[in-house]
Amino acid sequence: MPLSNQQKKKLKAHAHALKPVVRVGQSGLTDTVLDEVELAIEYHELIKVKISAADRDDKKTIIQSIAKKTQSEIVQTIGFTAVFYRENKDKKAYS
Repeated sequence: MPLSNQQKKKLKAHAHALKPVVRVGQSGLTDTVLDEVELAIEYHELIKVKISAADRDDKKTIIQSIAKKTQSEIVQTIGFTAVFYRENKDKKAYS
């Protein structure tokens, strides 16, 4: 379900103080990195991911892949950092 602008605004405010919990390195989006993203988003709901990509197109492709494979929403991207959100039905910390 796509996020409304109001929801994105609240999530951006919450994400401001967060540090990246996962880093995508020079090897790109490997299965291991994707597993870490999945674990982090399951536990935290709202996460930042730092991406080391060669150029903007690579970065954009990696961000889209993470969102698709984890079934999460892209809240925001700033530079080489992306914020993802996926609601955890049990927690609902950011409702």
